[in-house]
Amino acid sequence: MKQLLIFIVLFLFFACKNEQEKDTLSVNEIISKSIEVAGGDKFENSIIRFNFRDKFYMARREHGNFNLIRIFKSSNDSVFDLLTNNGFERVINDTRIKLEDSMVTKYMASVNSVHYFSVLPYGLNNKAVNKKLLGEEEIRNKAYYKVEITFNKAGGGEDYEDVFLYWINKISFKVDYLAYSYNEDDGKGLRFRAAFNERYVNGLRFVDYKNYKETDQYFGLKNLGKAFSEGGLKMVSKIELENVEVDIIE
Repeated sequence: MKQLLIFIVLFLFFACKNEQEKDTLSVNEIISKSIEVAGGDKFENSIIRFNFRDKFYMARREHGNFNLIRIFKSSNDSVFDLLTNNGFERVINDTRIKLEDSMVTKYMASVNSVHYFSVLPYGLNNKAVNKKLLGEEEIRNKAYYKVEITFNKAGGGEDYEDVFLYWINKISFKVDYLAYSYNEDDGKGLRFRAAFNERYVNGLRFVDYKNYKETDQYFGLKNLGKAFSEGGLKMVSKIELENVEVDIIE
């Protein structure tokens, strides 16, 4: 009888241990699951079109090559920006414009930023991305994996020094919240974004964001989730993508 009890105790111990190991995911597994839920490999070969504020955007990604486009009116001029694997160019009224290096860098960053946020979390498995699991956190009674993202200087873009946090729902693996620090020519600060208006277009997930900042109290990047839960942040804008269209390249 005693041996039977010992056997049962050991069986339950190892069963619980194995179950815990199954539940413990690495940060790479968490990010990969999140990308898969958002559309996964479909992003790799797709054409995405949308309007953001007063500009039209289109992204064509195909077999590792990309064309990121922005088109808008400036006064009476038609401006066409194109960012590809080979660099950036600007065309105004059908004439290619020669730009200073500083302006190329600025325009590249602004085009890339909108396209980057539009398809998150796609892109978080790029080689220039560093991922760190900070643990788990509860926001508004839901449990999240809290992941920190930083970038290598090589391949990390103009804003490689920025730091991002992502709150990935433990059940759905969807990114419901994100936050980031920025340090730009016109200032530095922190932002927290809450996703809303989720929709799937041809198998790809898109969301809009409510954009928040700190008030008079400084919380710090890693505490913005707690500050949001406690009503300590102020909404300053909405990030809304309109007329989203997706074609999958077969």
